[in-house]
Amino acid sequence: MTHLYNDPAAFTEDMLGGFLDIYSPYVVGVPGGVVRAAETPPGKVAVVVGGGSGHYPAFCGVVGPGFADGAVVGNIFTSPSAQQAASVARAAHGDAGVLLITGNYAGDVMNFGLATQQLRGEGIDARYLAVTDDIASAPTSEVDRRRGIAGDFAVFRCAGAAAEEGADLDEVERIALSANAATRTLGVAFDGCTLPGADRPLFRVAPGTMDLGLGIHGEPGVSTSTMPTAAELATQLVAGVLAEKPAGAGDRITVILNGLGRTKYEELFVLWSTVSGLLAESGHTVVHPEVGELVTSLDMAGCSLTVMWLDAELERLWTSPTDTPAYRKGRIINGDKAVRRTKAVDNVAAAAPHTDADAESQLCGAAIASAMDQIAARMVHAEAELGRIDAVAGDGDHGRGMVKGAAAAAHAATTATGAGSGAGAVLSCAGEAWAAQAGGTSGVLWGAALTAAAVRLGNWGMPDTAAVTAALRAGHDALVQLGGARLGDKTMLDALTPFVAAVESAVADGNDWRTAWTASAEIADKAAAATAELRPRTGRARPLADRSVGTPDAGAISLTMCIHTVCELLEELS
Repeated sequence: MTHLYNDPAAFTEDMLGGFLDIYSPYVVGVPGGVVRAAETPPGKVAVVVGGGSGHYPAFCGVVGPGFADGAVVGNIFTSPSAQQAASVARAAHGDAGVLLITGNYAGDVMNFGLATQQLRGEGIDARYLAVTDDIASAPTSEVDRRRGIAGDFAVFRCAGAAAEEGADLDEVERIALSANAATRTLGVAFDGCTLPGADRPLFRVAPGTMDLGLGIHGEPGVSTSTMPTAAELATQLVAGVLAEKPAGAGDRITVILNGLGRTKYEELFVLWSTVSGLLAESGHTVVHPEVGELVTSLDMAGCSLTVMWLDAELERLWTSPTDTPAYRKGRIINGDKAVRRTKAVDNVAAAAPHTDADAESQLCGAAIASAMDQIAARMVHAEAELGRIDAVAGDGDHGRGMVKGAAAAAHAATTATGAGSGAGAVLSCAGEAWAAQAGGTSGVLWGAALTAAAVRLGNWGMPDTAAVTAALRAGHDALVQLGGARLGDKTMLDALTPFVAAVESAVADGNDWRTAWTASAEIADKAAAATAELRPRTGRARPLADRSVGTPDAGAISLTMCIHTVCELLEELS
């Protein structure tokens, strides 16, 4: 259990407040995360890492000389938003470019990819890399679909060390790619982890068994087997990782035996005594290994074994000095001479709502704000159930993400309405706030869909049936373009596509959009329920496709809840 918290919804913010206080010599807070307390010197590339919280000391614990220049801090197990990633990167950037690195998760890839585009548009040379070290999450033929787990630490470290040496952005990116290609990880779970405020773990492991191939976001393993002895587990982990030795790799390696939060150091030392011997027998020389908690998963019981095959360059970088809140090695020279920031950096300017609108559009904007408020209230009541559905094969964060996103959207829409904004501006503000505050895959997709729909509504006159139908289609198409999902992938798209098609069909038959919307809600319900029989082909649930069968997609279910909320509002307004 996670016992210590105040408001579970504010757990990340409370955690970050304490972290920034105790480690103020190292870091300062910025919107979206933390950066080094010392300014990035001229000519130095900034390396920014990040992802959801719950993995300490990754990610904010490794910000410091010889490692990262900044860390983007998302909600528990949830990707930070694109706005948060861009904010931290902007603050960390000096004048030599920035490399952003995360694990390979759909939400991180979308949000950090969008942040990279935004930074480039501002004239900052930004690059992005997703770590793919988890050998259990995809076969060798699909390496680009593998997750990033404890191997994140090794890739972050080498990239950060290269930047500290003065390498330019091309070189830092090349070294990060080289480290990623040389790194393999295999993990096991003995019991699940519990989100703050929850009364049960995201998944359970039956007594006397373990799950092989866990994820670090509370996902269960891909297979279950009898619980082995420490020596037997060491044999399994070493054999699994060494079987994927990169072509042309030498015999010098570094190793991380990582605890996930509830496996104690003494247990890891027992495991290491066998791991070390097996690696020696295999002909490998281990250089500066690490045993301990480096990439955790809240209070999950389990561990993982990471091997990075070293060439002379990677070995030099891995063993170089570093000084961060959670990880130190060697001695940093001239670190005390760095120019310190005078205060926390706030580089996010809130956009003023568009207020050039007529009375009819303002009235429609008020109705949109009311819908957002009611959706937010509905998500609060549905949070636990959406989390339960999502945890079957994912990380269980969908309910929390929908609550945060819808609440932010409702607040932004109300503010825009109060300022006299029209329908399009109100919906655009709601979408931007949803994406910024929710993060994750669903957050960025909802944000993109709402902002695309807003363009079609405009801010003059009451939107007619053609405008509303076009807005629905625009939102759908924006979601498809950004997310890359297809029908049958077991995502919210499997409910949204038939719903939009049904609305368009009803409108073509002569119905107004209100009638078409209400009549099509049942089609969305049936489509969402039918996702229970699908196998996920994308996202965090993909490695656990078999477990997902029989349970509907959480995103599809939450979408239908939103559709029905609008139906109820239409009935009230009529």
